[in-house]
Amino acid sequence: MSSRRRQTAARRKSKNQEKAGAPPVVPPAFLLVGKLHRPHGVSGEIIMSVLTDFPERLKPETVLLMGPEHQPVTISAIRHHNRGALVSLVGYESREAVDPLRNMELFVRADDRPPLPKGEYYLHQIIGLQAVSDEGQPLGVVADWLETGANGVFIVQTEEGGEILLPDVDEVIVQIDLEAGQMVVHLLEGLIP
Repeated sequence: MSSRRRQTAARRKSKNQEKAGAPPVVPPAFLLVGKLHRPHGVSGEIIMSVLTDFPERLKPETVLLMGPEHQPVTISAIRHHNRGALVSLVGYESREAVDPLRNMELFVRADDRPPLPKGEYYLHQIIGLQAVSDEGQPLGVVADWLETGANGVFIVQTEEGGEILLPDVDEVIVQIDLEAGQMVVHLLEGLIP
């Protein structure tokens, strides 16, 4: 397993993301942890997709920020349901009350994320770093990350506007240096077109 910890919210590609050479990607202020879907029953429960690597943090009395305005809401109850959860929110005690919440996204503040062990990073910390080969060759800017079957893949945008796909494996990703703003990679044969 890779030494990088994903935060699912950061996996989503920014709609305003520009080509390499643009200003660095600004770290997000909020991280997506869930998305509400449809009411379940008549007592105010609503189905939620859990979109975080830390689902244990979603528990009663947890305050989340809902929608684009980041309106604070408090979880009053939560339980496992299929591949997601059934959640009840304080102040939303009926089916009619939660129905307008369909498709609302739930966030936490990025500065409220749990600390990671040494050598692990949140994905949003890596997006925007300069990718450099272990021989010192500049490759471009880490623009995105894709989840694939075996392992993830970093997408590096070159200055020419092309893309380099780098597997998120320890043989390729040699070092992440947040202070220097660099991700050092070992270029295996065939990685650069």
